Amino acid sequence: MIKDIKNLLFENIRIRQTIFKNTFWLAIAEGIHRLLSIVLVVYIARILGATEFGKFTFALSFVSMFAVLSNFGLSDITTRELSRDKKSEKEYSSILSLKILLSIGALILMLIGSFFINSDLVIRKIIWILAFFVLISNFFVVIYAFFRARQKMEYEALAKISQALIMVGVIFFVLFKFPSVENLSYGYLFVNLVVLILILLFFHFRIYRLSLSWNKAIWKKFLKFSWPLGSTAIFSAIFINIDSVMMGYLGQITQTGWYNVARRTASFTIIPAALIFTSFFPILSKLFKESKEMLRQVWNFYMGLMVILATPLVIGGIVLAPKIINFFYNPSFNPSIFAFQILMIMVGIAFLYQPLYLILIVSNQQKKIFWI
Repeated sequence: MIKDIKNLLFENIRIRQTIFKNTFWLAIAEGIHRLLSIVLVVYIARILGATEFGKFTFALSFVSMFAVLSNFGLSDITTRELSRDKKSEKEYSSILSLKILLSIGALILMLIGSFFINSDLVIRKIIWILAFFVLISNFFVVIYAFFRARQKMEYEALAKISQALIMVGVIFFVLFKFPSVENLSYGYLFVNLVVLILILLFFHFRIYRLSLSWNKAIWKKFLKFSWPLGSTAIFSAIFINIDSVMMGYLGQITQTGWYNVARRTASFTIIPAALIFTSFFPILSKLFKESKEMLRQVWNFYMGLMVILATPLVIGGIVLAPKIINFFYNPSFNPSIFAFQILMIMVGIAFLYQPLYLILIVSNQQKKIFWI
């Protein structure tokens, strides 16, 4: 029995078993990570209040618009290429060097932009701190891309669970001992830095020996594949974050706090879609090369699953919105209720377009995603 469980959860044997294994580990990791994130958002909003929470979310939204430049679609293409041919792993050192260069470029833009977006020195300092935080967060994804290519999501799960547990401990300490937006930002940065060091050490000694290679031909190859996804990510990041940035720029900091309570609460309901997307990605990439018939069957199953999950989430979220907001927060956040109901419709749409988005990447049609 122990051997069967080990094979089920740690080995890649059959397609359905591999999908189950990957989904299981990602569900555990994301479940813990997202659950603890909900707890953190609730306590941050409650303890700091709508205005201070608005400052934090405004700064985070601003740096998040630029953070996508540090990835530029690189992680998805890395997963796709490495999952198709293990020999491609020798190009990983060049992918890492490209990632570093993209991160430096994104950081420069964030720092320059901070002088134009807001004159408040406290908010500007928070932007600087969170700039490093989001870039470290985005560095995780290129490491996870390697795990996903090998279909070893259990390693990604271990990293995310460790990060979530350390984050909760540090952020609660800051909130109850030194409550301020600036200290909160330092707490997030500290945790990500520690976890990144631990992941890099584990990766280097247990998975793949890390090194940097400045091969421009490989950079060109991956950027040629990734630019449609990267460009799409830029427009998506603007679409997702521009509302908070505009409100902050116009001085509506408290309103930004109300809105982000609704937005972040709604975003937690998209967790199942993200988990299933990640589990199906390497499988569909492999089947595209090996069997179009199997690709069609697995994709149809994927789409049906999204429809089944989306329906109760959307209806339940709209109907229960007042109870959800009042349960987690307090009456001062009542303006968040209607925004949350609108955003739950967005959640349903997100569930339905994920399979379409994924099949375009798998079939090398990522340029179409850019134009869409």
